Formats: sequence, structure tokens, C-alpha cells
Amino acid sequence: MKLYKSIQYLTLCIILAVFVMLFTGADALAKIRIVTSLPDFAAIAKEIGGNKVDVEALAKGYQDPHFVDAKPIYVTKLNRADVLIYNGLDLEIGWLPPLVTGARNSKIATLNASGNVDASSYIKTLLELPTTRIDRSMGDIHPRGNPHYLLDPRNGISVAGGIAARLSEIDPENASYYEENYKKFAETLKSKIEKWEAELARYRGTEIVTYHKLWSYFTEWAGLKVMGTIEPKPGIPPSPSHVADLIKDMEAEHVRLIIAANYYPEKTAKLIAEKAGTTFLSLPASVEGRNGIKTYSDLFDVIVSEIASALKEQTGAASDHLSHNGG
Repeated sequence: MKLYKSIQYLTLCIILAVFVMLFTGADALAKIRIVTSLPDFAAIAKEIGGNKVDVEALAKGYQDPHFVDAKPIYVTKLNRADVLIYNGLDLEIGWLPPLVTGARNSKIATLNASGNVDASSYIKTLLELPTTRIDRSMGDIHPRGNPHYLLDPRNGISVAGGIAARLSEIDPENASYYEENYKKFAETLKSKIEKWEAELARYRGTEIVTYHKLWSYFTEWAGLKVMGTIEPKPGIPPSPSHVADLIKDMEAEHVRLIIAANYYPEKTAKLIAEKAGTTFLSLPASVEGRNGIKTYSDLFDVIVSEIASALKEQTGAASDHLSHNGG
């Protein structure tokens, strides 16, 4: 009887020991759970966090980030998150704050929480900061500046550095790992930026039209000039008179290109392009905004390549026209 009890006790000890080993082992291998508002941040966080993180984005790359359905499942995802990375500058103001409140997660609930990462805090120069009092008649103006800063690839480096620093604070044992991944990311992206700038160099100063003031950071970096926008004011649909005036101005200035994010309606843009004799490009404005765009670099490979190709074709057509007319 004593032997039987001893065996039972020993068996119980072994089971408990195995349980403790499995539990502590799983805990040691637990990854930092990162939820991002947009897929761009998810793509960057994956490169910085590597195999130490699990990353998931709420919005899809083909969605307008201003207007995302606040699905109940997102509350569950945020409740389990260790880190929330979001754009800030009120880009997600219509859908993200209620989700964060509903998640009841102290790690991400407030700005000073360890896992709350407002990526806009890493951007040194914000564009289109209002200098006058804002009201609804001005359209969807963002009072803290244009929020589409990730369309300047140099800002991607700044955001990546901020993410690396925050992960190092949360997980100091792997700080050198995050720092090394950041260095690789930054070096690779800087090399890509040089290549993209070379592709666009001959078109610096070229006037284009955009649908929305989405492309301000991109055009500032690329050296393109925005002659006008299809929306007369941000978020305000164009009137027939605005469209007619825009076409007239484009013809006068020989504008060769219209660009729009591929989640905006194309009908009006295509009509304007046809009437003005120019090219219209519907472009991805986010990672996963089109099939095959899985990384932040992939996004700019597509945008730069398509803009450069369109401008090259338009420039060639204009030269042929001048030659044919004895210009």
C-alpha cells in the first residue's frame, strides 16, 4: 500500500514537473502580440520584430483608412494585444477609438500606456498644418496636419526606428535583435530610395493632378507639383463646374498625369483624363493594396514604376506631337 502511494506521489510530481516545464517554456517563447490600424505598420513591424512578434492589421490595404467598419472581432483582437500601432493625426478617428475603449486593455488604452504607439510622433515634418481656424465648410481638414506621411518612404525609416525602440523597451532582452533588424531595414530602404529617386529624377517639376490630398508627402519627396485636385476640398465630391474648370486648366498647363488611390471612384477621374488628353493611374496607396504588395518597399516599387512609365510615355507622345507639327 505504501509502495502504491509512493508511486502515485511520484507520478503526480512528474506530471506537475512536466506541466511546469511546458508552461514556462511556452511563456518563454511567447511572442509580443502587435495589432496595427493599417497594413503598412504591420509590414514594418514584421520586419523589425521578426520571429519575436505576431502582427495583425485591422484595416485592409484596399480600404480607405478614413472609413473602416468597426467590427466586433476587432475588439477581441485589441483586448489580447500587447502593442497597438496606429497612424494618428485623426486618420482613424471615426473607427479606432471606440474599439480601443471597448477592448478594455490597459496596455494600449492611453497615450502613455506601454503598448500604445502613435506612429505620427516619429515624424519630424508634418505637411499642411492649418494656419487658420477650421470649420466643416473647408472639407475634411485634419487639424494636426496631413496624416498620409507614410507615402514618403523616408518617413518609413523614422517609423521603423520608433517601433524598434518601443519593442526594446517592452522586451529589453531582445533589444539588440530589434536594433539589428531596424538597421537592415533602414539600409535596404535607403538603397531603394536612391533607386526610386533616380527613376523619378527626370520628371522633377512635372505638374500632375490628384484625386484627394493623399499624395502630398509623395509628391513633395518625388519633386512633382500638384496643379489641382479632383476633389475641390478634401472629402467633397467635385461639381460639374469644378470638373470643367479643372480640365481647362490642365489643357492650358499641359498636365500629363492624374493619380488616385485605388479605393476612390474612377469614373470622374477617367472622364477628366479623356477630356484633357492625359493618363489616369489608379494606384495602391497601402501595403496589400494590390496583389503582390506584401512589404513597404513593394508598395513604392509599384507606385514609382507606374508613375515613371506613365510620364515617360506622355513625354514621348508630347515630343512626337511637337516633331509632327514642326515644333
